[in-house]
Amino acid sequence: MSLYAAYAGNLDARLMSRRAPHSPLRGTGWLTGWRLTFGGEQMGWEGALATVVEDLDPSAQVFVALYDIAPMDEESMDRWEGVGLGIYRRVRVRVHTLDGEETAWLYVLNGYEGGLPSARYLGEVADAAESAGAPHDYVMEIRKRPC
Repeated sequence: MSLYAAYAGNLDARLMSRRAPHSPLRGTGWLTGWRLTFGGEQMGWEGALATVVEDLDPSAQVFVALYDIAPMDEESMDRWEGVGLGIYRRVRVRVHTLDGEETAWLYVLNGYEGGLPSARYLGEVADAAESAGAPHDYVMEIRKRPC
């Protein structure tokens, strides 16, 4: 198994149980020195897609859920995220948890940062963060973003 750090819509445990049914949730944590943003608006969806980028501000953080991804679910996740189409790529990151630091992979958009997500998508991202246990102020910051 490999460790996957889910952010944005993939924080929704119900969604992840459909995408990776053999992969249990291990816990939650933070990507420190990264920020949640949106990009790829030109790719043709109803708005920009969620991604994360490294940030020079050391206080920047992204809330993530950690999943032990079973080998049989990795290919399904790659397909869902459009890795073969060049939409997202896997990146290794360090996640800070209550138990210490973990190394995990996550998906980063292969597109330029910028553009606005649709109101529906932004709501889904905020709802997923809330259901995963993200702090209230983090969820409210997502809800206040322009769309």
